[in-house]
Amino acid sequence: MAIGLSEEHEALRESVSGWAERNVRPEAVRSALGAEAEERPAFWPGLAGQGLLGLHVPEEFGGGGFGLLETAVAVEALGERVAPGPYVPTVLASAVILSSDGKARAELLPGLADGSLTGAVALGGSLTGTRSDDGVLTVSGTADLVLGAALADVLVLPVSTDRGEEWVALSRDAVTVTPVRSLDLTRGVAEVEADAVTVPGERLLDGLTGQDVRNTAAILLGAEATGVAAWCVRAAAEYAKVRVQFGRPIGQFQGVKHKAARMLVALEQARATVWDATRATGDELGYAAAVAGVMAPDAAVRCAKDAIQIFGGIGYTFEHDAHLYYRRALTLRALLGPSAAWARSVASHALSGVTREMRIDLPEESEARRAAIRDEIAGIAALEGKEQKRALAAKGFVMPHLPAPWGRDASPLEQVLIHQELKAARVRLPQMIIGAWVVPSIAAYGTREQQERFLPSTLSGELIWCQLFSEPGAGSDLASLQMKAEKVEGGWRLNGQKIWTSVAHVAEWGICIARTDPSKPKHDGITYFLVDMKAPGVTVRPLTEMTGENLFNEVFFDDVFVPDDLVVGEVDEGWRVARNTLSNERVSLSSGSGGTGSSVSDLLGLASRLGRELTEAERLELAGVVCEGHSINALSLRVTLKQLAGSEPGADASVRKLLSTSHAQHVSECAVSLLGTSAVIAADMKLGDAGYWNRAVLATRAMTIYGGTTEVQLNIIGERMLGLPRDPEPGR
Repeated sequence: MAIGLSEEHEALRESVSGWAERNVRPEAVRSALGAEAEERPAFWPGLAGQGLLGLHVPEEFGGGGFGLLETAVAVEALGERVAPGPYVPTVLASAVILSSDGKARAELLPGLADGSLTGAVALGGSLTGTRSDDGVLTVSGTADLVLGAALADVLVLPVSTDRGEEWVALSRDAVTVTPVRSLDLTRGVAEVEADAVTVPGERLLDGLTGQDVRNTAAILLGAEATGVAAWCVRAAAEYAKVRVQFGRPIGQFQGVKHKAARMLVALEQARATVWDATRATGDELGYAAAVAGVMAPDAAVRCAKDAIQIFGGIGYTFEHDAHLYYRRALTLRALLGPSAAWARSVASHALSGVTREMRIDLPEESEARRAAIRDEIAGIAALEGKEQKRALAAKGFVMPHLPAPWGRDASPLEQVLIHQELKAARVRLPQMIIGAWVVPSIAAYGTREQQERFLPSTLSGELIWCQLFSEPGAGSDLASLQMKAEKVEGGWRLNGQKIWTSVAHVAEWGICIARTDPSKPKHDGITYFLVDMKAPGVTVRPLTEMTGENLFNEVFFDDVFVPDDLVVGEVDEGWRVARNTLSNERVSLSSGSGGTGSSVSDLLGLASRLGRELTEAERLELAGVVCEGHSINALSLRVTLKQLAGSEPGADASVRKLLSTSHAQHVSECAVSLLGTSAVIAADMKLGDAGYWNRAVLATRAMTIYGGTTEVQLNIIGERMLGLPRDPEPGR
C-alpha cells in the first residue's frame, strides 16, 4: 500500500520509485554523508526533468496542474530512499507560496517547479518587521533552524509585525545563512538571519497564515515520514525472514512478529491520516493536518527504532542504513514540533465541535441508480414495524452484497448508495446480531430448503441465532474443538460443551461445529450443523460477566439429535463453512463500538458535560483517542474506495480490524479518567455518566478477545501482510 489509492497514483508511485531506484543509489546517499558542504545532488536535473518538483503547481505557473496528494505520493516514494538534497524543502516552499495571494506566485513558482530555483521554509523563529510611513517592510532577527536553507535560493519566513504574523519570500543573497551540523547526515539545516532587510512588495505573501504553513508542512513532512516508516517496515520484515537464531528465522518468534506487525499498523495509520489531510478543506483541514502531525512523525520514529531492534547489532552500525532512517525520522519530528503541540490542536478542534466526515465522491453516472434506490426505499419507509423489516429483507437491502434473492448482487458502488439512501430516509436495518454472521454462510453453502426456511426471518431480525463454536479448550485455536458428532439413522448425535456463547439463553437456533471424523487432520473431519436450541439434550447455563450481566453462556449437549437436513455444506468439510462465518464475524465486530456506546462522539459529549476545563494531561489523552478514531475512519474509507475501484483493500482492512477491537477500550478508559473520583460509582448505565462509562470500561475488555484475539490478529498481519514465517506446529 501507499498514500495514493487510484490507478493513477499507483502508476505515479511506481514511476517515481523506479526512477529513484536507478538514480538515488546507495552511493549517492552515502556520498552526502562525507561531503564538506551540502550540494545539490547529481540527480537534481533528472528529478526536475521528471516534473516531480511541480506536480502540485498549476499549469499557468509551469507545473503539472495536479494537487498536493500527487506531490505527497512522490515525497513518500523518495522518502523510502532517504533521498538527500532539497526536494522536500523546495516542494514545501512552492506549496506554501501557492497558498498565498499576490505577485510572488507568478515570479517564483515557475523556477521552483522546473528546478532552476530551490526553496526552504522556516517553521518558526524570532524575525520581526517594522513598516515605514510609506508601507515598506523591514525585517530583522533569526529564524529557527531551517531544513535545506543552505541550498535555497528562496526562503519563506515568518515575520512578527504590528499586523500579526506575516510571511515573506526572501532571496538567499538578502539574508545570512549559516549551516549547522545536522542530526540527519543526508540533508542539512541552517540558521537564517536577517539584518534590516527590506522586503520588496512582490515578496509579501499576502493572505498566508501560519496555520496554512503548518498544515502544509504536516502533510508533506508527514508524507516523507511515511516513506521512512515504509522502508523500515519492509527492510525489517525481509531481514526477519532470513536471519536465523536458535535454529529458526527470527520472524517466527512471536515477539519479533508482533513488533513488525505493530510497525505496519503504525505505518498504515500514518498513511491514512496524511492521505486524508490532502483531501480536507476549511476548518476540517486544520483538524486533519493536526492528526497527521501527531501520527506520521511518531510512526516514522517508532518504525525506525523498532527496525534497529529487529536488525540487532548490525542495525546499530554506521555501515547499515537503519540509522540514516532513524536520523531522518527524528529530524522530521523535531522540525514539525512536539507531538504534544499537534495533539493539543487536535483536542482543541475536537472539543470545539470540529469533526471530519469521511465523504465519498461518487461518479455522476451513479445518480440514476441512486434515484431508483431512493424510490424503492421511500416505499419501504412508509411501512412500520415488522412489515418494514420484512420488506427490507425481501428487497435485499439488509445484506445487499449477497446474491439474489437474499441480497441484490450489489456492487460496492451500489452498497454505498444503499447505505446513504437508507440513512437519508432514516430507515434502520433489522438488528440481526449473530444472524449477520449466519446468513452469508447459509447463503453460500446451505441447501435451497435451508435458505428458504431460515434466511427470510433471519434477515428481518425475527429469528435469533447464537454461535456454538468456542469450547473450554478451543478458543482462538478453534480447529482444536473436541465436541463429537456421531452418525445415527437420519442424522447425528452431538455430545460435548460450548462456551462463551452470546445470547444462547434467548436464541432459537444455533450454528454449531463438531468433529465428525477424529481420524482426519485438525482442520478436516469437522461438520457444520444448525441446532434447534429447544431440542432435547441442550442445556444453557448463563455466565455472569464482569459487568454483572449475562450475555455469555455455556451450552451442554447430551445426545442432541440433529437431522441430516440441518447439515450445512458437506460432511467433514465444515471448517470451510466456519471460516466464512468467522470472516463475517470479524468484519461485523470491526464496524462499530460493539454495542458499548464507546465512541469518540460519546467521549466528547462527556467532556462537554464535565463543567470544567480539561487539564493538559487530559487533553493529550483525549487527543490520542481522537487521532486513533480518525485513523480508523480514514482506513475504513480507504477500504471502501479500493473496493469501489475493484481492487483488494490490502493492509488497510487488516489494520482497521485490529484497531477497531481495541478502540472502544481506549475511548472508555479515557472517559473514566476524566470522571475522576466519581468513577467509583457502580457500573450501572442507570447511574448517570459514571455508571455508564464504568460499565463500558468493563464491557469493552471482551472486544480484544471475541473480535479476534489481538495476539492472533497480530500473527495474521505479520504472516499474511509481511510474509513472516508461520508459527511452528506443536512438537516440531
